[in-house]
Amino acid sequence: MTRTTSHTVALGTLAPNFNLKDTNSSEWFSFQDLKKEKGTLVVFISNHCPFVHHVIDEIVMIANDYRVQGIGIVAISSNDVIKFPEDAPELMTEFAFQNKFEFPYLYDDTQEVAKEYDAVCTPDFFLFDNQDKLVYHGQLDDSRPGNGIPLSGNDLRGAIDSVIYNRTINPDQKPSLGCNIKWK
Repeated sequence: MTRTTSHTVALGTLAPNFNLKDTNSSEWFSFQDLKKEKGTLVVFISNHCPFVHHVIDEIVMIANDYRVQGIGIVAISSNDVIKFPEDAPELMTEFAFQNKFEFPYLYDDTQEVAKEYDAVCTPDFFLFDNQDKLVYHGQLDDSRPGNGIPLSGNDLRGAIDSVIYNRTINPDQKPSLGCNIKWK
């Protein structure tokens, strides 16, 4: 595992569209299919990353708390499954079931979507407003595996609340930290 921080992506960047297969339903979804009236959260994750395992319950709680408030949520895995078979689509389905995902978990087999988003780690959070503009690309919170800080989701929750209630989001955002995306 290589500890990697998310890249800086310019706020205001328009959400890149995609058309990826959901490993839960076998349906294909685009960004346009999944966006909601208040905004959309795109999260890059993987099945085996210890950073994702550390935060997955909070990600699911955030999804459950905010989807009813008009926030679309989607998870994407872009890891090379030849080198990392534990991230294969059939295991993504199992991971989503075990963690009670009620949102799509899409497989980016070409890794083009991760490149378009400039995603480099798991988890990597991209929050877009109702005009599909990037308003937050930072960490979930200060908790990391083994650092003793409890999970709260405060940073991401604060950004989502700001989107919902039309508040200004602080442009000084701490990057996410996680495992590097496993490139082909």
